[in-house]
Amino acid sequence: MKIKSLLPGTFIRKITCSLFLLTSALISFCQEQKPIKFTLLFNKTVQQIHNIGASGCWYTEEIGKQWPLAEKQHIAELLFSKELGKDGRPKGIGLSAWRFNIGGGTAEQGDSSGIADPARRVECFLSPDGTYNWNKQQGYTWMLQQAKNYGVKDLIAFVNSPPVQFNKNGRGYKSHKDGSTNLRPDKYDAYANFLTEVIKHYDKMNLHFNYISPINEPQWDWLKASNQEGSPWTNEEMFKTIKSLNTSLAKQKLNTKILTTEAGQLDYLYADKGRTSRQIDSFWNPKSPFYIGNFSNSTKFVEGHGYFTENGDETLINTRKSLRDTLKKYKGLEYWQSEYSMLGNGYKDKIAGKPNEMDHALFLAKVINHDFTVGNASAWHFWNAYEPGSPLNPRYFLIALNPQRASKPETRYTITKNLWVLGHYSLFIRPGMVRIETQRNDGLSDMEIAQQVMISAFKDPKGKNVVVNVINYTKEAKKVDFEFKDFLKGKLKKHYITSEKQNDNIRPYPIADTTLPPRSISTFIFAAP
Repeated sequence: MKIKSLLPGTFIRKITCSLFLLTSALISFCQEQKPIKFTLLFNKTVQQIHNIGASGCWYTEEIGKQWPLAEKQHIAELLFSKELGKDGRPKGIGLSAWRFNIGGGTAEQGDSSGIADPARRVECFLSPDGTYNWNKQQGYTWMLQQAKNYGVKDLIAFVNSPPVQFNKNGRGYKSHKDGSTNLRPDKYDAYANFLTEVIKHYDKMNLHFNYISPINEPQWDWLKASNQEGSPWTNEEMFKTIKSLNTSLAKQKLNTKILTTEAGQLDYLYADKGRTSRQIDSFWNPKSPFYIGNFSNSTKFVEGHGYFTENGDETLINTRKSLRDTLKKYKGLEYWQSEYSMLGNGYKDKIAGKPNEMDHALFLAKVINHDFTVGNASAWHFWNAYEPGSPLNPRYFLIALNPQRASKPETRYTITKNLWVLGHYSLFIRPGMVRIETQRNDGLSDMEIAQQVMISAFKDPKGKNVVVNVINYTKEAKKVDFEFKDFLKGKLKKHYITSEKQNDNIRPYPIADTTLPPRSISTFIFAAP
């Protein structure tokens, strides 16, 4: 009797507990599954995209000149191909810009160059006796030809140091710290003519440089410890160089355009940070003595490097807002992010412990997203396409070059998640596409968004397709929905993802599933019916 009297109460308590747990689970499930709704404002356009690319500095010479044909062809395919395989996966990331380093002649100097790593010494086409040797930089030229063969839209030449014979100390870097260029005062025209001859030579090979960038990161001192070619420049020295180059190009009737300023940090473009700062105002304000806006071969593209301005979300966002607001003061000026890799420590981004490969890749995506959506960048370039290093710590490269040991042969390279994450932008956001504005229903602030779900959307010039990249920065799956304004029933045609899973590298994903896997990036492609 005693046992029987307890059964009903125990049973009721169990039922009550089960119902409570079930109800809690359902409530939690519904809350977790409530989608973030994005509205794509089809007719509210922002900036047009010119290109998305990468630099091929230093290690291109060995790859192009010494590697077996099959391996270097695969590297080129990974970087430049837009083709899809039979499984629907892309064979490459379809870069639309490739940056070619015109060397300063430190390779010919050998160990006496003072640059410890032989791979970072670069040949020069111009010999000290004034003759040109076009057999130099063969590896660079091979990769440039591959870029052209794959249909890369923009070939860009850039320079870290003038030819060493034009420099004050005969070196590819500075010997002492004074903030002034290493180029001798009597060699501005000679330097400009050298660059013009290089452009003319490649034109004869049907390898036309759309752009030439004669100066790189002028704010840094570029002493020997930098272990690479480089030179500082003042704004006045930059102006003299650009003016000489413009005259030389115009005299030869070449249509290659001059890019500048390649600022070492974005805030040097707008802020007063001592020498070689406030560069937007210096070069594009008509009242400035260094105004370049009326040069025939100049552009309205302001080049800056994204390094060191992404350590913390506040810096990431506010730096790009300040840049955007400064550009608005000068009609037609556009921001090109022309170099970025994870040189600083921003990539750690609140991660406990050592960031893994996907952590690096997602931080890269986050920076790209903010350059496009906050800074309004119209071009974006990664530094560097390939370098030696561990694929598990890919701060500086898309493809890791592996050490070659005779006792333990290894594959020459390893593809990293960085490559595929950049590919979500370079492969699908093609030159001429225009970014459109978006709205969201979760009410998050800019700072909150930077740790949650980030979006950027672009339409093609004919208005028939919309590409949407969505980053899930969280460790939970996120459901998203899309609606259009002024785009007649845009139909989702394709969905690709990259996540930490080994085979999730721009992998085709079910169209019906708009759930974002944890720590992933998705590309949604909509088309008009």
